[in-house]
Amino acid sequence: MGDEIQPPADQLAAVSLSSDAASSSTVKKERFSDRVLVKSILGRPDGGAGLSGQKVRISGRVKTGREQGKGTFAFLEVNDGSCLVNLQVMVDASVYDLSKLVPTGTSVVVDGYLKIPPEGKRTKQKIELSVEKVVFVGTVDKDYPIHKTDLSLKYLRDYTHLRSRTNLFAAVESIRDELEKATHGFFGEEDFLKIRTPIITTSDCEGAGEMFQVTTLMSKPVLPVKDGRIDYSQDFFGRKAFLTVSGQLQLEISACSHRSAYTFGPTFRAENSHTSRHLAEFSMVEAELTEADLEDDMNCAEAYVKYMCEWLLEKCDDAMEFMAKNADEGCIERLKSVAMTPFERVTYTEAIELLEKAVSQGKVFENHVEWGIDLASEHERYLTEVVFQKPVVVYNYPKGIKAFYMRVNDDGKTVAAMDVLVPKVGELIGGSQREERYEVIKERMEEMGLPTEPYEWYLDLRRLGTVKHSGFGLGFERMVLFVTGMDNIRDVTPFPRYPGRADL
Repeated sequence: MGDEIQPPADQLAAVSLSSDAASSSTVKKERFSDRVLVKSILGRPDGGAGLSGQKVRISGRVKTGREQGKGTFAFLEVNDGSCLVNLQVMVDASVYDLSKLVPTGTSVVVDGYLKIPPEGKRTKQKIELSVEKVVFVGTVDKDYPIHKTDLSLKYLRDYTHLRSRTNLFAAVESIRDELEKATHGFFGEEDFLKIRTPIITTSDCEGAGEMFQVTTLMSKPVLPVKDGRIDYSQDFFGRKAFLTVSGQLQLEISACSHRSAYTFGPTFRAENSHTSRHLAEFSMVEAELTEADLEDDMNCAEAYVKYMCEWLLEKCDDAMEFMAKNADEGCIERLKSVAMTPFERVTYTEAIELLEKAVSQGKVFENHVEWGIDLASEHERYLTEVVFQKPVVVYNYPKGIKAFYMRVNDDGKTVAAMDVLVPKVGELIGGSQREERYEVIKERMEEMGLPTEPYEWYLDLRRLGTVKHSGFGLGFERMVLFVTGMDNIRDVTPFPRYPGRADL
């Protein structure tokens, strides 16, 4: 999983480049730098051959280097992060000390001329760089940990500051970046208002209590105490405060005021979970729809997932091809299937019946199946991977396992909640129609033992001109996990936080 994995030669044509840059006979420099990006050379229809003779400056990192001709010259494979493929660079020993250039990981800035390789040596590229001047060299110690040998993902988690130098993590980060662009593209096209919800909050959206507390009291010589308890009135905010688990409650302010809105930001859960799907800090995309019921909510969530899949197929083919060859060979077909196929929709009761039928036929689940349980990952994956073999939307969950803000259905037993389940991951999106009836939501809060004081402002949204609205949240890292085919969520976020680890 390290630097030894290289994109095949046929991927060169997949390097993304604007049509204007591709058709120009002059190589384009970066706007804020003198360097030329590798993708602007190799991403051309002619593979860069038409640029032969032009002088350029490139910078990047040596993925592999080898001295040739008894040490008279060296070939370097240089990558600058603009694409997954490397530019071959030839340096003569008369120009620079080759021993300082060839080690894997060395960073270089070089000036030189682009030239067509000698006949018979164009197996990978139609152009290479002949170095005239070495401008800068960032040398590498002998104990450089991201070497050429096979590196396990577990090993790389100990080097979060270096693992993005590997081809695999460069591809994942490229895909993640495109998914962010797709997110803003989708909600922008649908005229959602972008809202920045607070990271520090005084209310627990989920009511589960798994929150990280924010306080300055620990810096005081003595903790202030009142009536035998810590006196939070003397804390920075004058009350207990926490890192947010969701921006939903604040986002509802917009939906109840004027228009649909969305937010994209960090969320935190102090959940001591060591699974491959959980992080203590992760990104959430949350949307709130004005004048929308549960069906509208499901339609929007499905359209959003499809939009992201279509976006990657159109704009990220080089990174997706790399993931198909090195991580999950079915990832591209999965994207196509999701983009083109309507999601299955079943009620929670129907989903339980399907699982119970499987058990009666000999299927063994680690978690017991009966009406009223919260579906486990194995149940979700069975529905998506075995029963329907595509994404599934499960809706109308039991009231007892869902949050206080979800609208109670007429049967009094279920709420208008939905989860979008996808293969390989399970739950990707959770959402619901929000309870707009003041008396009902107040009763629900009492049933769950929630204090009303921190939520008075939220109850005002029901007392003072209530509106029908719905919303959902997508765990962004889970989406990256789904599209890339990676197995562990810790490997699809640049700086993962989980129990016992908060590196950097």
